[in-house]
Amino acid sequence: MKPYLARIDIFPVKSLDGVSVAQASVLDSGALERDRTYALFDAQNRFINGKRTAAIHRLRSTFSDDGHSITLCVDGDTPTATFHLHQQRPDLETWLSGYFQQPVTLQENRDLGFPDDISAAGPTVISTSTLQTVAAWYNLTPDETRRRFRTNLEIDGVPPFWEDQLFSPDSDPVRFAIGNVVLEGINPCQRCVVPTRDTLTGTATDRFQKTFAQQRAATLPNWASTQRFDHFYKLAINTNISTQGGQILKLGDSVSVI
Repeated sequence: MKPYLARIDIFPVKSLDGVSVAQASVLDSGALERDRTYALFDAQNRFINGKRTAAIHRLRSTFSDDGHSITLCVDGDTPTATFHLHQQRPDLETWLSGYFQQPVTLQENRDLGFPDDISAAGPTVISTSTLQTVAAWYNLTPDETRRRFRTNLEIDGVPPFWEDQLFSPDSDPVRFAIGNVVLEGINPCQRCVVPTRDTLTGTATDRFQKTFAQQRAATLPNWASTQRFDHFYKLAINTNISTQGGQILKLGDSVSVI
């Protein structure tokens, strides 16, 4: 089987639930359209996210097909609340402020979004078999593991950790193509506290990070550049996409290293 694009996930509001889509447009910045376009901020203009606020894990969100409205509920229960992200933003901020028990604002960046790594602001890449392998380390489902690591593009038809060939021993990018889109692999993605927690409850998985580092070191493939691993709590690849605004990534696109 040849490598192909098996899944595309975007996260319209940074740190909230993702949306699986059949295709995604590339912005001029190299980010994916609608991915992390919005983010929540506190009164000190700091992100409200899973790194700092575990309560965010209990907040479920869905989005309208056009991406203009968000529906929220706590722990997956009723009641739900639906808001238009532009026309009802003050009401949405009031609802979120009540849930988080602090002032919350919703900010928007349609050009770049709010990526974790602004120097590698393209979509993150992982393989299906990598997620399945990591899931087995903890007896988790692949879907739960997918939700924990929150990557954009998932490649199937490849062995576990295939994506570790998409970065070089130094800072030189590795070029690869998904359909007609050429991406540059920059570095393995350093993980934070978020993957250690159950995505629905926020409960921490015992010894998650230590187990991960041990297993990652033991299974590191020979095509991975060990120089880029000062520690082994890293998974998926950060990328850039240059001068390809308007191009479209689609499910089923072939994948090849250039």
